[in-house]
Formats: sequence, structure tokens, C-alpha cells
Amino acid sequence: QVQLVESGGGLVQPGGSLRLSCAASGFTLSRYTVSWYRQAPGKERELVASTASASGNRNYADSVKGRFTISSDNAENTVYLQMNTLKPEDTAVYYCNARRMIIANVLNYWGQGTQVTVSS
Repeated sequence: QVQLVESGGGLVQPGGSLRLSCAASGFTLSRYTVSWYRQAPGKERELVASTASASGNRNYADSVKGRFTISSDNAENTVYLQMNTLKPEDTAVYYCNARRMIIANVLNYWGQGTQVTVSS
């Protein structure tokens, strides 16, 4: 069964850190472009960070550059999002996405999301 499962969210004070995990089952995550998105109440879903399977390039939204780091553990079939110096505006549901194009077909998987709340 193909599945993406996020974990690691929670409540943290401003300035704190969290590490989110995105664990895949039923497929090899390293063959996909994996991205973290977030959606705050009343706002559109936005791309936070991504790691490209082919090139290994990592990209970040301007709002998280220097604070968030995306990484992968191929042995664990998991991608992480290390979030440091968290701000109240980082509060959102964070989603993991895995995407791959094979010829004309797009394989696109989403996790169920994990809540991150930054508040004192």
C-alpha cells in the first residue's frame, strides 16, 4: 500500500525547534521529488521546502531560509524537515508531498498532515 505519513508536529514556544518526519511505504522515496507544504487557517497551501531526486538540489521559501532544513534518509525511506527558530507565523498544518514523472504519467502522493503550533 502506497502511503506517506507525517509525524513530529506539536506545540512549541517561539524560538524553539521541531523536526518533522515524512515516512514512505509502498514506494522508494528517493526516486521522487519530495516537498513540504504548509497551510495556515484561512490561507492557501504554500511550498516550504523541496528536495529534488535527480539533482539533489534543495529549495526553500524565502520565509524559512536559514531556519528550516530538508534532508533525507534513504535507508529509512524518510524525509525530514528540521525547523529552528520557529515563529508564530510558522503555525500551520504541514504536509509532505512526493512527486515523480514517468513518461507521461505523474505519480503524486500526499500525507495526511501534521499540526505545528508556535505559541507562548
